[in-house]
Amino acid sequence: MKQHLVIGDVQFKPGINSNYLTWIGKYIVDKRPDVIVCIGDFADMESLSSYDIGKKAFEGRTYQRDIKAAKEGMATLLAPIHALNKKLAKKKLKKYKPKMILTLGNHEARINTAIEYDRKLEGLISIDDLGYEEAGWEVIPFLEVKAIDGVAYCHYFASGIMGRPVTSARALLTKKHMSCVAGHQQGRDIAYGKKADGTEMTAIINGASYMHDEGYLNHQTNNHWRGIYVLNNVVDGAFDEIAVPMHYLKSKYQRSK
Repeated sequence: MKQHLVIGDVQFKPGINSNYLTWIGKYIVDKRPDVIVCIGDFADMESLSSYDIGKKAFEGRTYQRDIKAAKEGMATLLAPIHALNKKLAKKKLKKYKPKMILTLGNHEARINTAIEYDRKLEGLISIDDLGYEEAGWEVIPFLEVKAIDGVAYCHYFASGIMGRPVTSARALLTKKHMSCVAGHQQGRDIAYGKKADGTEMTAIINGASYMHDEGYLNHQTNNHWRGIYVLNNVVDGAFDEIAVPMHYLKSKYQRSK
């Protein structure tokens, strides 16, 4: 039986404190899951946001700053794992090498959208600029589904001819008929079901594994659950889930070295 650790949307961007990524990295080292899934929107890519063009908040944003921030954020997240492996190597012990999957989100897909609308950018910018593969992730294209041990992972699952996101965990089960984990939507939602043979199914939506508030949300809508999930005893899509809030990670690792 496998253990999966799922990181929701990180939405890292210039000017954001990266401490929360260190806390997640240290928790990974403590738990050493077999599989780590980053559900997408690790990089915010605010310079390519079509919603903010013309607004005061858009001033000063650049593509290169976004890419630099994403790489620095990823290095922060993975630093505890690299430090662990250095210690293990000195002791001549087997290194910790989990399967690392990153399903691209709509924020990363802004890069491809920018190229689509301005063909002069082709060859000048690319998803590869984010350096995810170099960091050790198996990168799954936006909206492509990756199934691991019977659990389907995707930034969000689409439904209908228009491909709109499925917005509830219950709907995920009724539409996809298997255990699913998605991000994209702030807060968390979870639902349970069973297949005809009695096999358990669980759907989880968790779109916030960060600490900062988003400027496009108000006081009420920023007040949502933030954290990561651990899926224990994963077999053929059945698992025992544990919600790990960001405030718990902060209390546990904020002062640790």
